[in-house]
Amino acid sequence: MKPEYWERAKRALARSDPVMGGIIRRFPRIHLAPRGDAFQTLARAVVGQQISVKAAQSVWERLAAAAAPVTPQAVGALEVAALRGCGLSARKAEYLGDLARHFLAGSVHVQRWPAMSDEAVIDELLRVRGIGRWTAEMFLIFNLLRPDVLPVADLGLQKAIRVAYRNGRAISESGIHRVARAWRPWRSVATWYLWRSLDPVPVEY
Repeated sequence: MKPEYWERAKRALARSDPVMGGIIRRFPRIHLAPRGDAFQTLARAVVGQQISVKAAQSVWERLAAAAAPVTPQAVGALEVAALRGCGLSARKAEYLGDLARHFLAGSVHVQRWPAMSDEAVIDELLRVRGIGRWTAEMFLIFNLLRPDVLPVADLGLQKAIRVAYRNGRAISESGIHRVARAWRPWRSVATWYLWRSLDPVPVEY
């Protein structure tokens, strides 16, 4: 399902930034696809930290087989050894267990998130072990479909901006913010298209 704002955002970005407009025109038939389950989105993000997309998918498939379906209850019931057997590091196994406990205890307020600000959701997610700002920003983009998230620490975004806007030259976080001024209030959409400029196959979190 395409986010309701997608076509409006594409038109606005193309008008405000010719470089972005060119990237958007290269990918006319694909769009951000939401992931509907909050726990699975966060669990996928934890699994995918610091490993390749291919490796993350392999680990996720083993986890999905061990905890079918992947719910807080099913993951919380798995022993650390079982999680390690799925290919998770000891630390990631701990993180998934902690994530499951937060969901089961109600210490994350999933039902309130749609009405909360981006920063309020991030603040709540940062209380869970293993979830840093990048993971929380991926959640905002891929699960809550927030339109104006700029994950400045994302390596893919940094590389894409260097290639598209800087002829490969390095760029600081403040420089990324300057480039991204033209994208407001659609920085999530711009980020997604910049990811596509490096890899046409959409990644999912």
